[in-house]
Parts: sequence; C-alpha cells; structure tokens
Amino acid sequence: MANHSPVRARPLVRSTHLPSDGTLAGIAALGVGGLLLGAVNTLSGGRLGVPCLLHATTGLDCPLCGTTRMVAALLHGDLTGALRYNAPVLLGGVVVGYLWLSWVLERFGVRLLPRPSLSARSRAALIPVLVTLGLVFMVVRNLPWSPFAALYA
Repeated sequence: MANHSPVRARPLVRSTHLPSDGTLAGIAALGVGGLLLGAVNTLSGGRLGVPCLLHATTGLDCPLCGTTRMVAALLHGDLTGALRYNAPVLLGGVVVGYLWLSWVLERFGVRLLPRPSLSARSRAALIPVLVTLGLVFMVVRNLPWSPFAALYA
C-alpha cells in the first residue's frame, strides 16, 4: 500500500520584518474608526466629533486638531479642504495606509507593492522624530501671523 501523507496548506508568510496580526488588525480598526467618525461628523452637519481638550482649555490647536473635519472633507471628495484642515495627518494616513496594504499583501505571499525598509537605527529614531515634528507643527500652526495663520484649524 502506498503511504498517503495529508496535503498541508501553504502557511501564511510569517516574517520577522512584518507587523504582527494584532498590529495589522489595530491599524485597520483605527482606519475604519476614523472613517466612521468622519461619516458621523458629516451626517450630523459637523455637530458631532471628537472634542480636543487642549483646544477647549487653551484655544490652541494640537497636532491632531482638524482631523475629524479632514476625514469629513475627504468623504465629500474635497482634497483641498482635507489638506487645509490637517495636511500632516492626511499625508501620514496615506503612508500608513500604503504600508498596511503592502504588509497585508505580503502576509499572503504577494509582493506587489515596493516598500522601504528601515535600519534598526532609523526605526528607533522614528517615534522621537514624529513626536518632535508634531510638536513643531503644533507651535507653527498656532502662530498668529501670515502664512502660519492659514494652518489654524
């Protein structure tokens, strides 16, 4: 008699340079949540959104101020308005969305999208650099004179 071994399905790609399934699910949940919040904001005529504690107490815009209105503008197809509300978050969202899609495709063995790889040193510096850029953006967008006043959300 012939020895019949069971056929095993090809496992999903598990690479050390890909985020975990939980991280990918978390990024997806944040993206869907942001779109839902933008939709609720749009459907409510701008009355419902996430209040900013910093703005409510000081009148200053934080690095995330305008993000709900940015998503609402995107849902209306208003790219110029979205950029006006919060360009750095919009551009960051595009980058994260692209990376998420490339990671998910790669997880299924499809290397369709080119993706930059960061050295360990660059990965370690990424969060401090992003936080510093966010703080600089917050200061600049709150300056009361032109051209900076145009960044006020």
